[in-house]
Amino acid sequence: MPRETPVCSEDVFSRESVRNARTVDDALRELAPVVRLSRENITMIGRYEHVAASLKDWRTFSSRSRPWHDPDSVRPEILLVDDPPRHTQVRNIVSNALSPRALSRMAESFRADADALLREVKQRSGTAIDVVQEITQAFVYKVLPDLLGLPKAGREHLYAFGHMVWATLGPQNELFAEAMQNTGPVIAWVDQCCNRENLDPEGLGMQMFRAADEGQITEPEAKLLIQVLLSAAADTTVMTAATALRAFSLFPEQYQLLRAEPGLAKDAFEESLRWDSPSRMAGRITTREVQIEGYVVPSGERCGLMFAAANRDPRKWSDPDRFDIRRDNRGHVGWGYGLHACVGRVLAVLEAEALLGACIRHIERFEPAGEPAPWMTAIGHGPVKLPLVITAAAA
Repeated sequence: MPRETPVCSEDVFSRESVRNARTVDDALRELAPVVRLSRENITMIGRYEHVAASLKDWRTFSSRSRPWHDPDSVRPEILLVDDPPRHTQVRNIVSNALSPRALSRMAESFRADADALLREVKQRSGTAIDVVQEITQAFVYKVLPDLLGLPKAGREHLYAFGHMVWATLGPQNELFAEAMQNTGPVIAWVDQCCNRENLDPEGLGMQMFRAADEGQITEPEAKLLIQVLLSAAADTTVMTAATALRAFSLFPEQYQLLRAEPGLAKDAFEESLRWDSPSRMAGRITTREVQIEGYVVPSGERCGLMFAAANRDPRKWSDPDRFDIRRDNRGHVGWGYGLHACVGRVLAVLEAEALLGACIRHIERFEPAGEPAPWMTAIGHGPVKLPLVITAAAA
């Protein structure tokens, strides 16, 4: 006989739950391998073994539909909601544009931008600053649109656009309504800046239109792909880098280890993704009945695969709440996993290596200066404000 799936009646996507997302998500994971949310009418899967397996099995856990999926939302509808063969065709275009070889020429530009930023920031030595606004967001919101070849006018809308897009991944609750306030100017900017005639001919965005010229995708799809990159590649990197700086303030010995061994920058970024992932979950829909440790997930069930909870599952990770840049964190699901793993991984790592490299050169230590303010979206996760005291490194 199938085991009876536990039912959770609490609102795990409320404002208060977002403020306490780590505790809420970990509690769901420990309740059972499969938990049904009665308010949302979806099933949550939170243990590492099952999340990783589900992400690999795209035929069973399809991306074509998911919790709260609205094809008419402001989110660009391409790639994220496709399965093969269409997903493969479109993903290859983006993967080629974001390959290590294609991005290698950008590494020096990223380092120069990061170094200039941190030289300015370190002048505030001894004071508390919001490292999201002044470091991680300032960096990513410059280098990403520069890479895409977007015009400089209107970039102040980047945060609101990302907030809107991430809000569409969750329920249409109070947080969703807040993110959708006064969206007209933001949507107008995104629509205009991603048009072919407004892009730098040498930018990555124009490569999407060249793929359209070659008949691989349509012109509207090329524009959608630029918008996907603009939304998906911005705030996840902002939040993950900010989470790393928060971890360095809480585990100062790890920051000193990184300063002593700068080659660990990529490992530090990967550990940040594992320690407090920027996405609480990914949505899927089952195409057949699935059994997980005696629990049955029916066919056609919309599911939440819980990235953050899986990445802190003590069945997989020893001392999971400890931030350890020497940890063997291979297999963490902070990038997603399998077919829909983050297509911008190479780009994010290059950005992180540049930014963390500049931090260790110019900042001796980060110290807590108050509680972080969480990003108020149901699914996106990380500090939107993070006050830390910085101490400049000796010249």
